[in-house]
Amino acid sequence: MRPRVVRVFFAASALALHAAINCARGQTTLPEITVTPPKEKPKATPTPQQKAKTATPAKTTAPPPVAAAAGPPPETQIVSQTKSFNSARENILPKIGVSSYEMSHQDIEALPQGSNAPLDKVLLQAPGVSQDSAASGNLHVRNEHANLQYRINGIIIPEGVSGFGQLLDTSFVGNVTLVTGALPAQYGLRTSGLVDIQTRSGAFDGGGTVSIYGGNRSTVTPSIEYGGTSGQTEYFLTGRGFFSDLGLENPMPAINAIHDQAQQGKAFGYASRLLDDSTRLTSIAGVSIQKFQIPNNPGQTPQFTAFGISDFDSAALNENQLERNFYSVVALQKKLTDADLQIAYFSRYSTIHFTPDPIGDIVFNGVASNVFRESFLNGIQADAAYRLDPAHTLRSGLYVSGEATQVTTSDLFSIGMPIGSPLTVVDTTSKLGWLLGLYIQDEWKITDKLTLNLGVRFDQMYQFVDANQLSPRASLVYKPNAGTTLHFGYARYFTPPLQVVATPVNVALFTGTPQQPAVPQESPVLPERSHYFDVGVTQTVLRGLEVGVDAYYKIATDLLDDGQFGQAYVLSGFNYARAYNEGIELKVKYQEGNLKAYSNLAWAVQKATDVVSNQFLFDPDELAYIGSHFIYTDHAQTWTGSAGFSYTWDATKLSADMIYGSGLRSGFANTDHLPFYTQVNFGVSHDFQWSDAKPTTLRFDVINAFDTIREIRDGSGIGVFAPQFGPRRAYYLGLAQKF
Repeated sequence: MRPRVVRVFFAASALALHAAINCARGQTTLPEITVTPPKEKPKATPTPQQKAKTATPAKTTAPPPVAAAAGPPPETQIVSQTKSFNSARENILPKIGVSSYEMSHQDIEALPQGSNAPLDKVLLQAPGVSQDSAASGNLHVRNEHANLQYRINGIIIPEGVSGFGQLLDTSFVGNVTLVTGALPAQYGLRTSGLVDIQTRSGAFDGGGTVSIYGGNRSTVTPSIEYGGTSGQTEYFLTGRGFFSDLGLENPMPAINAIHDQAQQGKAFGYASRLLDDSTRLTSIAGVSIQKFQIPNNPGQTPQFTAFGISDFDSAALNENQLERNFYSVVALQKKLTDADLQIAYFSRYSTIHFTPDPIGDIVFNGVASNVFRESFLNGIQADAAYRLDPAHTLRSGLYVSGEATQVTTSDLFSIGMPIGSPLTVVDTTSKLGWLLGLYIQDEWKITDKLTLNLGVRFDQMYQFVDANQLSPRASLVYKPNAGTTLHFGYARYFTPPLQVVATPVNVALFTGTPQQPAVPQESPVLPERSHYFDVGVTQTVLRGLEVGVDAYYKIATDLLDDGQFGQAYVLSGFNYARAYNEGIELKVKYQEGNLKAYSNLAWAVQKATDVVSNQFLFDPDELAYIGSHFIYTDHAQTWTGSAGFSYTWDATKLSADMIYGSGLRSGFANTDHLPFYTQVNFGVSHDFQWSDAKPTTLRFDVINAFDTIREIRDGSGIGVFAPQFGPRRAYYLGLAQKF
């Protein structure tokens, strides 16, 4: 299998390179069309009677030559074929019996900031999505911590190492759908939500755009995108830089943060080639390199002495984090009469390196931790659909991945020595882990209004813990009329922990240091197992007005969670023995003419009890309390909502959006919560048309227009190390030129 995969990978790379070189040279030649005029019929000789009737000969105009039929031009052909292959891919991986929320590229551009907004900020406009700090994963879906699955054109993009930054840039998104509920059997591993992204395409988004966008806090983000076709190849490329003095959340409510610069660069490329009428080869590649300064909180009280220094200004700390991510996908798609299939090879390499302040961190925390995490993952995903008859479609597939991780923590201590050599403790752990998934399911159209989808999935993990599970899935979809859809689903889920987050710690190394835990117990992190029930209805009330309600209930064993338990901005995982998660969501969408509007409201509760892994992360009193009480998880938010509208008038677009919520948990064992918050954003853009040139777009956005001070975290709660505040009011101006 490996030689074949390697050959496919290099073949795809060569095709993409060939297309790019031809485009750069301008060699986008089209097949010649030969036009042959029809032969004229021989003129008949007029009779004497005809000559007599015609005193003056009439003037006649010969009809213009008619071109011979030559079929649609090549551009039209590749557009049509691309649509056909995309439709076939949707047939392989349908979203049956789930709750979904879709946003097109045009919908994203209609939001304040448009595609300049990070992808996680765009997803906050979907139902049941709440915001968190970058250190805690940026966002939560239905009160779950992380556990999100990202797919690009149907292919899983593995997570690798979790960090602050967003791996994916919004500008390459052609369409994004957040899928929640009881997922069909083909969706495994990460199951709290599926972020399904369809990339923009050179066949539909030809040409390019260069833009510059920026504003307060010295924020500047230049970007470029370009797409097109060359023969049977289409391609789309994007690149973006980001520079700002507000890279991470400010630990203070002040307008400007201290020591919070961020430098980021992202690039993405997509290419596909039609090998024949039934075969398509696609390749995807991306890179993200991001450097963050860790913001400082002035006025902190020193607790220790390091190298004779006991008085240190916390505003002068110099902590930094570097994140690197590289990913690539090569996929072969086949479209047959009664079957569709796709097989893909994917790879991802990612690292995180947290660099401490060697003196300041010891003075305030008793330890300076230099943390390096690395993940190199390769895998294969195959999916197929076979139309057995008009009533039954069978689907099956497999997923195999191998991940090599290395975690190295170098802790520096100065123990009771005013001056002298420090004590260094190094803990390094490496692991090659494997994940395997198999599924089969049947979509049965019982009637033209009722569909039953039955499936079963098997998952096996070989990581720090070996485990497996056979998981049944079932959903029922009923459409009594064109405007009503009801669904009910059940899913048994098996969720392995992220291997790098589940890496064990050698607690014995810290005996006699300030890091010696009060609870010397380090049970391994386990996979989560759960039962998930979901029911919902979507109803078209009036023309352009759609309303949806969805309710869910989850019972979990070994619920996965993680948190920041030290001064290093990296996450450590643990399990709750038992947990439940319940909620209900309401969504409203309206579109009529140039007006679009939406509103979402969600109520949710997630509670858990009894920590059964990595117990050393907790204080004894907190651990005992959790063992005898169901507590809120730290990322649980009872009320979450979003709303927005956009209106287009000629070449001008006005927009506004908002998020609101009741606040994340805080206090001892998460028994309290932070205050209710809202954040409102406004945007306006205008397209200027200059003669025959392509339009120039000028946009202006106001973020947090009412300058609301929002406390995301207050430094208390399980796994919460430092306070974080939402952004203060900021003004941004952008200029984009199409070419």
